[in-house]
Amino acid sequence: MKKLLIYIITCVATFSAAATEAVDSLWEANPYFILMGEADTAIAAGNWSEAVDRLNDVLAVDPSNPSNALVYYNLGICYTYTDSDSLALASFSRSIDIAPNMLVSRLGRGRLLLALNRDFEAYEDFDAAIRIDSLSTEARFYHGMMALYGGRQDIAEQDFDILKQVTPHTSDTAVALSTLYSLTGRERLAVPYLRQLIAEDPQAEYYATLAGCYLALGELSDASATITDGMKMYPNDPELYYYRAWLNRDRYCLEEAQRDAKRAIELGASPVKVRSLFVQ
Repeated sequence: MKKLLIYIITCVATFSAAATEAVDSLWEANPYFILMGEADTAIAAGNWSEAVDRLNDVLAVDPSNPSNALVYYNLGICYTYTDSDSLALASFSRSIDIAPNMLVSRLGRGRLLLALNRDFEAYEDFDAAIRIDSLSTEARFYHGMMALYGGRQDIAEQDFDILKQVTPHTSDTAVALSTLYSLTGRERLAVPYLRQLIAEDPQAEYYATLAGCYLALGELSDASATITDGMKMYPNDPELYYYRAWLNRDRYCLEEAQRDAKRAIELGASPVKVRSLFVQ
């Protein structure tokens, strides 16, 4: 019995090894998979033009392969990197035609449409992405930001609540919630997210928005420190000059406030917004 068992195990192992070798040989002999491998190598190296050529070769070898949904997605990404937006858009769309529920293709096309200022179509793709995966944080981020700036605070609140639950500590969540709270009069809630963003990626807009929150809360010392820190890195940012004009106005330093207001306008701030600081 023991010898029989050993014989069976040996036969199974031999068969498995033979089957694996056969599959490997089939893979290596199939031009579809060979070209896919070459495309993957080019993508990994950032050689987008080479990757485009190999991916198109893949499609030519087997135009009806169901895996072409992924090939078209990768082609869309490569075309995006080569600034071939119309070809990228067509590739993402073809991927979606083959596999309508392929999340990455919906997201890829949505991002591209957004970059092309085709906001309505982009919003539809992010909406579809959420129907595919209600916990897709990337879809929720873009969908919510577009809803917020489009006047649909209720939708933004729903989307950003998902971000807060699923990815509470990411920069996208901090951007989303700080924007939501600062635009809806909840400056106190926005402050910690803005401080997180400044610690991770100190951009001028984060300093300016945080300064605006402190000013709205009447916390002038914190506003002053934030503006000073921001101006060390961004000495010609118009929004920082705008908020310093606001700060100086609230400190009754009107001459300094007018000087900062003038400089803010010179640097590109909205004259209407800046001058409204001095309208009673």
